[in-house]
Amino acid sequence: MSKPKYFLYARKSTEDEDRQVMSIEAQLFELREFAKRENIEILEEFQESKSAKKPGREVFDSMIEKIETNKEPLGILAWHPDRLARNSVDGGRIIYLVDTQKIISLRFPTFWFEATPQGLFMLQVAFGQSKYYSDNLSENVKRGIRQKLRRKEWYGKAPFGYINNPKTRNIEPDPTKSKVIKYAFEKFATGKHSMESLSKFLAELDIMSAKGTPLAKSVIYRILTNSGYLGFIKYKGELFEGSHDPILSSETFEVVQKILKQKSRPRHSRQAHNFPFTGLLSCKERGSAITAQWTKGHGGIYRYYRCTKKKGNCSQGYLQEKQLVTQLHNQLQKVSLPDDWISNMEKQVNEWEKEKIQSSKSFAQNLEQGLTVTEAKLDKLVSAYLDGDIPKENYLKQKEELMKQKLSLETKKANFGRTGKNWIESLRRWLLDLKEAKILAFSENYPEIKSKIQKIGTNPVLFEKTVSLEFLKPFDLATFRKAECVSIQAVPPLAERQPLPHFQSCSCWSARQESNLRPSP
Repeated sequence: MSKPKYFLYARKSTEDEDRQVMSIEAQLFELREFAKRENIEILEEFQESKSAKKPGREVFDSMIEKIETNKEPLGILAWHPDRLARNSVDGGRIIYLVDTQKIISLRFPTFWFEATPQGLFMLQVAFGQSKYYSDNLSENVKRGIRQKLRRKEWYGKAPFGYINNPKTRNIEPDPTKSKVIKYAFEKFATGKHSMESLSKFLAELDIMSAKGTPLAKSVIYRILTNSGYLGFIKYKGELFEGSHDPILSSETFEVVQKILKQKSRPRHSRQAHNFPFTGLLSCKERGSAITAQWTKGHGGIYRYYRCTKKKGNCSQGYLQEKQLVTQLHNQLQKVSLPDDWISNMEKQVNEWEKEKIQSSKSFAQNLEQGLTVTEAKLDKLVSAYLDGDIPKENYLKQKEELMKQKLSLETKKANFGRTGKNWIESLRRWLLDLKEAKILAFSENYPEIKSKIQKIGTNPVLFEKTVSLEFLKPFDLATFRKAECVSIQAVPPLAERQPLPHFQSCSCWSARQESNLRPSP
């Protein structure tokens, strides 16, 4: 029987061109040298960069098909059996071709094989070991990720805006790119950008794809929804606490998520014309709801709002939608404070938060100290009773008092942090609402305008084509502040403004915010 011809097969595990590049070259060099020494004739060479953990390698499948259809039996030359297969399907195909004598020889520089029952058994063991190594490697990687999550460390490649620090085995904000991310979120939070325009904006800052094109919408969406910028780690859909420094504030991130949700919301309407402000107002004259209708004019289609007249005839006229929107914008402007005012308020909230944290720590320490002292008294009381220093009657009375005291302290400890409102977060949400009101005061997003009006006010009515409403607490504080201190039409140019005092220093503001926002002790 003539000597068989061989197919040479070389494989590396990753498709990344920058990783394990030398693996293929090293295998080819060693295998060609081995073929020369052993006088092996190479009919064709096959090489690919793909994992063998699962079936479906194109080059490997092509080689097997050629072996199956070839008239003469062939051999395979590879560096090790694990280069051929790390899964049971591909390993089984090789063994079956050896059984059917389509493959009459397998040569490996690092592994001995003969087409005998013992050789086939050893080949099966080698394939089994390769599969075990692959499966075990996967479990080791998962275990490593779980351990990093327990240590609050980032487990993979750093997202854009961060860099991997090999010393700490964690990520940290990139000095430049983190500022770009923060700026991009703030731009999108204004509501004036779409994902396409944000992509172009980032392209102007040289933030582009590897091909030099603006980032795709899917990439922008992943950036805008990445909770890693808040200091979290997301793994398999579950959020974990991270130890890396956040780039964004939760307020900015939530505004962006709300805008994304609004932009992705499907717009279906049973009517030919959508009337966004129906259900918002009532007629002051009759108390009926305000309905809407449309008509065609020289400029196109116009929408009007009027009383339904279900409670009798009404003398009120029609109000065009554009005029209604202008009035709603004005209502939103009443609670939209200047940016420097908001900034001063946020600084004060931060101060209060520091005070609250310090007060909470002191309270918790006092509870722990009280429990320690009480338990020490109980131990001392029991010892004194056992030693016969105090009578049983006194012992039982003192023990009952100490047990009640201990139960009271344990109850306070268990309820600590769970009872009462988190007024700091309420203040932050209120300031966020003020920011959103300022954005919506110049927006054409009618559903959001309606939603915000319903949140800040009550009993909105229409009378003589004029909208009026009562502002809910604490939004009435913003209107009170503006009415007392400055009119929105009279705000001078920025360069001519006098420095505004801290918002807490204004007596009219301080008296109302203390009684309405900050809880009583």
